[in-house]
Amino acid sequence: MTHSVGRLLWVSLPGPELTNEDRTFIERVDPFGVVIFRENVRDAAQVKSLTESIRAIPGSPRLLAVDQEGGRVARLSDGVPSLPSMRILGEKGEREIEEAGHSLGLALRYLGFDVDFAPVLDVDSNPHNPIIGDRAFSTDPQEAGRKALAFARGLLRGGVLPCGKHFPGHGDTSLDSHVALPVVDVPASRLESRELVPFKMAVESHLPLMMTAHVVYPAWDASVPATLSRTIVTGILRERMGYPGLILSDDLLMAAVAKGGVVEAALAAIDAGCDGLLVLKSQRQALSVMETLEQVFHKEPARLLPALERVARWSREQRGNQ
Repeated sequence: MTHSVGRLLWVSLPGPELTNEDRTFIERVDPFGVVIFRENVRDAAQVKSLTESIRAIPGSPRLLAVDQEGGRVARLSDGVPSLPSMRILGEKGEREIEEAGHSLGLALRYLGFDVDFAPVLDVDSNPHNPIIGDRAFSTDPQEAGRKALAFARGLLRGGVLPCGKHFPGHGDTSLDSHVALPVVDVPASRLESRELVPFKMAVESHLPLMMTAHVVYPAWDASVPATLSRTIVTGILRERMGYPGLILSDDLLMAAVAKGGVVEAALAAIDAGCDGLLVLKSQRQALSVMETLEQVFHKEPARLLPALERVARWSREQRGNQ
């Protein structure tokens, strides 16, 4: 079996039109995922044209993804339903929440998307949290899980893969991991009874994708954030919880993990057990990661093979489910 290390990468593009430079970049990296942001969006017709153009670039089949939660995290406004924050949506019943997810899934599928980086599985446990807050469905772990998974079922019915985030739980942070490194310094017993509850429910529901948190949890691993922790990604999510799906890092250019270098963070995330490396909003950094992965694969193929094989197996399973 031949492997392209680009299958470990998820990247983004700088503008609303696909330039020759963008095509060359996508062909060179051959990423598994391309993520669409606001700077790529003018209106629904243009987004549909852009996703079709990206999909037509020669190479391996790739996924097109977007952060479209509702409320303040919505990259698209034209051609998709306007959803409130998940806190407000979470006040409704599960059937209504599933229908909201279904409507969104149908719209995203029409525009050419395969993946929505939603739902948030975090528990709204810290009123001073600057980054999660009303993005979570509930302050109650069981309710947060039930209602997030209703939304996920709706997305799936609409033809779009949901991605639960941010494992093992970003709800109790007081810092934004885009600009700093948050720490959730609570006992493991509280992490188990609060943070992990929605994620356990997601594993049992066979959620296809999960995204990690750039947050340190000293009760489990005081040395590095979860994204870079083998104890958390492999030990807890993969082995103890038995999660068989695809595990994505959050964006590796975020300050919480990028201080020591994006390439170093990417390798640490792979070593931790991540299958997808989000290297967004910098083609230069994505190419640096790609070149390093090629060097590593040449010298130490066993370091990358587990993730590459999980990606290939997951892709086959998804094709079988269609």
